[in-house]
Amino acid sequence: MISKDNAPAAWATLMYELEDAQEHLATLISEMSSQVDYGEVNLRVDLGHVFTHLNRAWHLRDLTEDLDQEQWQRASQFPKDLDPI
Repeated sequence: MISKDNAPAAWATLMYELEDAQEHLATLISEMSSQVDYGEVNLRVDLGHVFTHLNRAWHLRDLTEDLDQEQWQRASQFPKDLDPI
């Protein structure tokens, strides 16, 4: 896995993805708690956004070079090498 010391730019990108996922998850929780009409469509969109950031974080954990658009799209997909517990 990359580290802050051996790949500072890639580390910053990894941290951005995790921090953005955290921010969007906090917003999702807040909206679900405060909006009576928050429904499944909203949950699907909002949770999908959180998953996208988490998926990229997983795929970027070892990557030190910049991604092209195709690699970025692949990195946004649910990981095939991460088994849910």
